[in-house]
Amino acid sequence: CFLLSLHILIVFNACHSEKSNEEKITTEEIIVEKNTVKEEPQKTDTIIIDSRYTFEEAIEGANAPQTLIDELKLIDITYISTDEKVHRGQILTNKRIATDIKEIFQLMLEQEFVIEKAIPIVAYNWSDSLSMADNNTYSFCYRNISYSFHAKGMAIDINPRFNPLRWKIEDLPSQPHGAVLDTTVNGTLYPNHPIVKEFRKRGFRWGHYFSKFWDDHHFDKK
Repeated sequence: CFLLSLHILIVFNACHSEKSNEEKITTEEIIVEKNTVKEEPQKTDTIIIDSRYTFEEAIEGANAPQTLIDELKLIDITYISTDEKVHRGQILTNKRIATDIKEIFQLMLEQEFVIEKAIPIVAYNWSDSLSMADNNTYSFCYRNISYSFHAKGMAIDINPRFNPLRWKIEDLPSQPHGAVLDTTVNGTLYPNHPIVKEFRKRGFRWGHYFSKFWDDHHFDKK
């Protein structure tokens, strides 16, 4: 009887030991899995949307001929704004320069060049003056046909308030009114600036070299 009891005790202890080991292994596996999850931080970056027009909304009220409308394209672009956050806006432009615009804006983003906002000018009732005063970056504007390149969507104005038009000869006010050039401000353009170089490399003309005024916010392409 003593031997039988001893044998039963040994078997019981062995089984209990195996069960304890299984529980320990299972617990350790759970701990490792939890630690692995904690080591993978979740991305929480958000993009602030400045403009989300449809093409039809962006051309509403333009009064442009259909042949010209057919040449236009509405593109989404991403940029860092004056609040140092990433924003998404839109440029209504000519299809012939749409790829240039997208790729230059990608360069701006990579270099953290500030664009305050980029909204189709329909938001300003087709007034380029209101758009410029708001430091809005835009391309197509048919209403003011004196700017023929803008009327075709073959020009773009970059941060007009940061890069105002300034007269070379006549003592006339800058455009937009009250704007002052300060090249220490991020978003300002000047000779040999990387963004200026990229535009000119792609065949754009820069308004800084116009004969009567420095139109530093303006680029156009034939």
